[in-house]
Amino acid sequence: MAKSSKDRDRRAIVEEMRKKQQAQERRRTLLAFLAALAVAAVIIGFALVQYLDARQKESRDLSDIGVAKSAASCQPVKRESAEGNQQHVASGVKVDYDAAPPAYGEHDGNYLRGAEVKNFYTVDDRPPVERLVHSLEHGYTIVWYDESIADDDAAMDDVRAIASRYPVGDYVMVAPWTKEDGDAFPEETHIAMTHWTGGEDKDQEGIWQYCGKVSGESVQTFVEDFPKSNSPEPNGG
Repeated sequence: MAKSSKDRDRRAIVEEMRKKQQAQERRRTLLAFLAALAVAAVIIGFALVQYLDARQKESRDLSDIGVAKSAASCQPVKRESAEGNQQHVASGVKVDYDAAPPAYGEHDGNYLRGAEVKNFYTVDDRPPVERLVHSLEHGYTIVWYDESIADDDAAMDDVRAIASRYPVGDYVMVAPWTKEDGDAFPEETHIAMTHWTGGEDKDQEGIWQYCGKVSGESVQTFVEDFPKSNSPEPNGG
């Protein structure tokens, strides 16, 4: 009888130890689950904040992107008698433009078409300047950004947001201007807007406006003042 009692005691002790071990394992499993849940909540929360921030930026009116026109340090609109309409050079030939960036002039005869036409270009996918000038001849406005803007993430967010307000077909392109392309913009300016006005029955002009800061309101005003219809070849492509 004494031996049987001892066996029962040992079994009770083993069972108690087993229960304690199971309880500890359940606690560890629960803690691991809660930790994973917390990490997932942080990741989801961060993604949600990023998503909502992006949606908020996407929903901004054009005039709310960047700084107000009054704060963009824009120079007065510059006009210059233009030439070069239908004066084409062979693809790959580099034209030495007087202005940085050009608003008119000789240009690549191979104009942009189809998937080549974008509302926003980076240095990696931007066509040659000579082909962009052909787009100016066809009525596009080009908003150029320099390398200091390209190096500023916040400014580039605004530049992309402006481009998104002009889907392909709205005849507005946003493109980079680099030191390899030519001279720098005038001192303390980092954005340039260009348009080529006129046609067969009226004098042609190159139009520029340089700004110190990114301003959707400034772009909107420029595009409205110099529409596609006021260009040498508004139906050119």
